[in-house]
Amino acid sequence: MNTDTHSHQRGILAVVAAAVIWSTGGLFIKLLPFDASVILFYRSVCAALLFVLVYRADALRWNKRVAIAAFFYMTLLVLFVHATKLTTAANAIFLQYSAPIYVLIAEPLWFKTRLERANVLTIVACLVGMVLFFSDAWQGGSWLGNGLAVLSGIMLAGLLLAQRANSAAEQQSAIFWGNAAIAFVNLSAFLASPTPTSGQAIMLGYLGFVQIGLGYLLFTYGLRRTLAIESALLAMIEPILLPIWVWIGYGEKPSQQSLIGGAIIVLALAIRSVWVEIKNKKK
Repeated sequence: MNTDTHSHQRGILAVVAAAVIWSTGGLFIKLLPFDASVILFYRSVCAALLFVLVYRADALRWNKRVAIAAFFYMTLLVLFVHATKLTTAANAIFLQYSAPIYVLIAEPLWFKTRLERANVLTIVACLVGMVLFFSDAWQGGSWLGNGLAVLSGIMLAGLLLAQRANSAAEQQSAIFWGNAAIAFVNLSAFLASPTPTSGQAIMLGYLGFVQIGLGYLLFTYGLRRTLAIESALLAMIEPILLPIWVWIGYGEKPSQQSLIGGAIIVLALAIRSVWVEIKNKKK
């Protein structure tokens, strides 16, 4: 197995690990009594600090490409947290993960890559699975929350594509500056908020250092070693696991229809990943 194949496998594992970590966020956002803006401030301060500690001066790089990726990142996080507060967590994560459709359309145009039939088939299978998975959760939520979630999906696609165009150092700095911008925008909400209890502080710290900070460290590593569409597809593990954490935490068992939908998505992603590995070995 050549070095490129090893690198690709590490990239896949990193993206999968990031998706697992991200999947825990919705639960804590719902549990915390704070306004979305307050949660965004605490989470982004912690995540920005982690990136500075890990990457030091490299995290502070700034140019036009960094600014574009930071904008997509900042808007994605703001939209998703507000959407999660306004609609059901299932609705918010489902609509955000319309992102692979936009990536599928834009990536061949932006990077001059070939439109692979396997990617089209995988996305179709994933969308079918997600419709089944979340069909029984679609009754709740608001139009505003659902609309913000749709926009967050567009921003996620933009982030995937913008980060793929950036160098490794630019990818790191884009996440730092995106978090710094979120913290600045939500500073007034933080100043007006009550002091968190010890339990709330632990949850906020987890959301910042682990769910966003470590999650994006892993995702940034993986994105450099995979295609944007591949990363988007693998990250679909996040909306599958999110309701499972709720099941574990609250005893809310997913319906049989949801389990079938989740199985379709996991199977589609697994088949595509195996197919890509076989294809790479033949080269």
